Amino acid sequence: MSGIVLAVAGIDTGIGKTYTTGLLAKALLQQGKKVITQKIVQTGCEGIAEDILEHRRLMGIGVQEVDREGLTGPSVFRYPASPHLSARLEGSEVDLHRISHATLALQQRYDLVLLEGVGGLLVPLTAELLFADYIRDAGYSLLLVTSPRLGSINHTLLSIEACRHRGIAIRGVVYNCFQHIDKLIADDTREVILHYLARAGYVVPLIDLHEGQLDQDAAARLSLS
Repeated sequence: MSGIVLAVAGIDTGIGKTYTTGLLAKALLQQGKKVITQKIVQTGCEGIAEDILEHRRLMGIGVQEVDREGLTGPSVFRYPASPHLSARLEGSEVDLHRISHATLALQQRYDLVLLEGVGGLLVPLTAELLFADYIRDAGYSLLLVTSPRLGSINHTLLSIEACRHRGIAIRGVVYNCFQHIDKLIADDTREVILHYLARAGYVVPLIDLHEGQLDQDAAARLSLS
């Protein structure tokens, strides 16, 4: 029986996808789950994807054999830009079949694969395919990472709408309070996000990520079994 895949996407770049992915994997490992992380596309580096290395640091484990095999970072490009552009600058394109085959290989070895996206949901992987469409076509459910910073309401509601329009199941939302925030704004933003999640038909947990620490029961609340 193959393991399940949970995609981790953000409302924007630099929102905390990598921390969320690594910390959730660590929590699951501590619960005895056989879990691995994968980065769909990494730009701005060479060799093992730098976000995979950060996942391993957060998980408290070393580089894994599947990392050395390239299964966890099957598409890596040097130029720090959107995947479609980074690939084009190397005279190539993102190989979607290679990525899906790598994910399947990980599913055959692990109970759960946490697939970290790149940028936001509507980042183009190729000239013809957005990350959200890749998730939809693969049938993966989603963990959405947002924050209380100014602009987050707009970006979050657009992300929720993009998922609802495509029929993507949202399992939960991580509320990343990684900067100094105005409590009044943070509390209101939380309520607005929860309200619009419910309006869109998503009755899911909103999980706090504060000072680099994930809500301790986050994995259980996401119902990942």
